[in-house]
Amino acid sequence: MSLLLAAALAQATIAQMKWERRILLIVAQTATDPQLAEQRRILAAWRKESDARDLTIVEIVGDRVSGAADSATAVRRKYRLPAGFTAILIGKDGGEKLRSPRPFPAAALAETIDAMPMRRAGQR
Repeated sequence: MSLLLAAALAQATIAQMKWERRILLIVAQTATDPQLAEQRRILAAWRKESDARDLTIVEIVGDRVSGAADSATAVRRKYRLPAGFTAILIGKDGGEKLRSPRPFPAAALAETIDAMPMRRAGQR
């Protein structure tokens, strides 16, 4: 993803990304959460594949949001986020596709995204 596109997406809300991007919402209470570190490690190794799948990473760590213009409070309320680590994959249609209290393996993300109708249509 280009830096210009990344900057533009960071200024968009999750709702504004609907129909354009899939979102991986990663939530942790603190920056030192070991599950947050593990999810980041997985995603760093999977970067090219995630870009090809129109995936934007939105992190909420404590009250700080990166990757979207939403407030942490609004996202926590909308997605009914519990305390602690949570990862949620949101499709281009805005629907929640996967939710886990543990980091997603890259294979699970790839398999789920590749099975989505919009992804299959885009591969033709």
